[in-house]
Amino acid sequence: MQGIAALQPYVISLFLLWAALLKLLDRRMRAQAGQTALARLVGPARAVPALRLVGVLELAVAAALLLPPPSPAEGVAAAALSAGFLGYLAYAHRVAPTSSCGCLGAHSRPVDRRGFVRAGLLLAMSLVAIGAEPYPMDPSLVALGLAEAVALLGLSAELDRHWLTPLRRLRVRLRRPLAPPSPGEVPLEVTLRLLYLSPAYCSASALLTSDVQDTWDEDGLRFVVYGAGQRTAVFAAPLAGGDPSAVRVALTEVPALT
Repeated sequence: MQGIAALQPYVISLFLLWAALLKLLDRRMRAQAGQTALARLVGPARAVPALRLVGVLELAVAAALLLPPPSPAEGVAAAALSAGFLGYLAYAHRVAPTSSCGCLGAHSRPVDRRGFVRAGLLLAMSLVAIGAEPYPMDPSLVALGLAEAVALLGLSAELDRHWLTPLRRLRVRLRRPLAPPSPGEVPLEVTLRLLYLSPAYCSASALLTSDVQDTWDEDGLRFVVYGAGQRTAVFAAPLAGGDPSAVRVALTEVPALT
């Protein structure tokens, strides 16, 4: 447990350092400060100074966490800052539900569940960091720190354009949802829609006395069987193409039982 506690200041400080530098150096983020929930909280004219003040606080807490030796006061400061984040997100979600929080970059996405989970994770890590003491880092702790950093980044909607959007594009390219399905994948509903529009079905519909009794695919055709009184109506519809005139029907006699 001591090793986990000793790890938290490093992960938290790197995250806070990133957030602080964005607030202090990103011109686009400052230009959009008046459109965030922060402007609703402090007023549009004070949005940029408030953004810079938060950045300075984040930078100060990050520096305190990084500089040895570890102190419980540093964890308390990080926990207070994280609790403030949670309170701000709750305010933004309630008062300005369509505005972004302006936490980690210039984007227009409103506060969502991921933002709350990220702030909650930071708060939990900060509370653990209160008990941090000097402890040697081993490979397992480094792996845990990387996992925590990845979790924080994955919960940051501001970074979606760098990894989530490309991943979704790759998935679309691989799955090709709009590509025509292979013959074996054509749903029965598609075939029946073509069937109902065909002249063959219109000519035989008055004779049908049952719903679909059987279907099978063979040689690029889908055969659909209906009852037709003492006979059977067998329709053949092409699996590829959508020409209703290509549908054919045959009426066959049902052998009498003796």
